[in-house]
Amino acid sequence: MFRFTHFNFNVLDLERSLKFYDEALGLKPVREKIASDGSFKLVYLGDGETNFELELTYLVDRTEPYDLGDEEFHLAMAVEDMEAAHAKHEAMGCIEFENPGMGIYFITDPDGYWIEIVPAKK
Repeated sequence: MFRFTHFNFNVLDLERSLKFYDEALGLKPVREKIASDGSFKLVYLGDGETNFELELTYLVDRTEPYDLGDEEFHLAMAVEDMEAAHAKHEAMGCIEFENPGMGIYFITDPDGYWIEIVPAKK
């Protein structure tokens, strides 16, 4: 049997991304790995409730933004209080797209990755 463990986003500015994920989604570092030659650093973020992790990969020498193609992928996060989450993300200026009919919206991180915000299932 296979189980999900983590999903990866490559980031250009690790500190900026760590701040964003903490402020926007409450995700905190749970472990990290630094390459023996110092060429990259992996930081795994957790939500404190599930075992799923978001891996942020930081390549030390990378200076060019990542090409995300047509952005036909995203990470989804569920939240209990959609109204409060929406207000927070609106204040942060990171809402990219809203679909009120479905009751969802998308935010973007500093590198342009889309994160879908959905109501928690009751």
